[in-house]
Amino acid sequence: MLERTAGGARLPDDAARRLAGAGDDAVGDWCAAAAELRNRGKGRVITFSPKVFIPLTRLCRDFCGYCTFRQAPAEAESLFLSADEVLAVARAGERLGCTEALFTLGERPEQRYPEAQEWLSDNGHRTTLEYLAAMCRLVFEQTDLLPHGNPGTMSRRELLTLQPTNPSVGIMLESSSPRLYASGGPHEFAPSKRPRVRLRTIELAGELGIPFTTGILIGIGETRLERVESLLAIRELHERFGHIQEVIVQNFRAKPDTPMSQTPDASGMELLWTTAVARLILGQSVNLQVPPNLSEDYERYIGAGINDWGGVSPLTIDYVNPEAPWPQLAELERRTAEAGYELRPRTPVYPEYFAGGAQWPLPAAVRAKLLKLTDTEGYVTGGTQRYAGTK
Repeated sequence: MLERTAGGARLPDDAARRLAGAGDDAVGDWCAAAAELRNRGKGRVITFSPKVFIPLTRLCRDFCGYCTFRQAPAEAESLFLSADEVLAVARAGERLGCTEALFTLGERPEQRYPEAQEWLSDNGHRTTLEYLAAMCRLVFEQTDLLPHGNPGTMSRRELLTLQPTNPSVGIMLESSSPRLYASGGPHEFAPSKRPRVRLRTIELAGELGIPFTTGILIGIGETRLERVESLLAIRELHERFGHIQEVIVQNFRAKPDTPMSQTPDASGMELLWTTAVARLILGQSVNLQVPPNLSEDYERYIGAGINDWGGVSPLTIDYVNPEAPWPQLAELERRTAEAGYELRPRTPVYPEYFAGGAQWPLPAAVRAKLLKLTDTEGYVTGGTQRYAGTK
């Protein structure tokens, strides 16, 4: 079955589940099969997205056991970034060659904090998602950057408000396991982390034809079998709609002053195991990412089947993992080349959704902007030389 899967055959659900029971001595074979499968589908290119990180608000209705991103109103320097602040970050990124404006924010803070609702009302908006749509439109219309919204769970109506300016949107599934939101779990006090509502957001995006980024977070208390079930749930949605453009395999790192501060970090072996299994389950066409700033030896995951490093910024920190700086582009390029691959910059949506005559139903204005920024293969024009400030 492993040989057939490496050759492009679909890994059956029951065979995928059996992987969870095998020992670590099999991981080398799985990595080899996953790398072969990646090469069949993606060739010798590893991509990254030159971006700026825009934390529109760090207020959040949820409390996750490992999060340092969220803030209460009394802790925050500002409740929301203003339009001028958003535009200043986007324009600074534009000068450095970035093409993605990653909007990350807390989940519906107005439902918990009257201060958030008051700020939104005073600035002419009913909800955080409405304000996000306005800021995406501002960046889309006034800069060369393309927004990628990552605001948490979304309704059909909310997705429709982002679609005209966002070539892709995203939400991390994290895990499909109901155990994680049971009493004592990391998501006990995070209603938006219920798998059902997150999977519904991904499903709605598929119905609307929106390219989508999702992923799993490993090391937060789930089992290997539960990781497999999460990946199978993602695959099922992709097989229905074809819209899962990217799956992130992210490793948990404990942070001080959180309920999970004493939980051990996800090990390199667990990340390697999960990355290879993700490629075997998802097949050769889905783009697979491991964040390079969360592992010292990140190049090893090329050998486990990844083909993308995700967003990397010359300007802004990773606000979700502020202790983990982005790698310098020269170092990322060197390590990728030493593994035998070429590093190329991409936009927030992958080339297969718009380049080479692709018929994916992107809005006309989004498609036009993408074609302006990219070469005939769908990668950012100018290659890594465009990405200033990191050489």
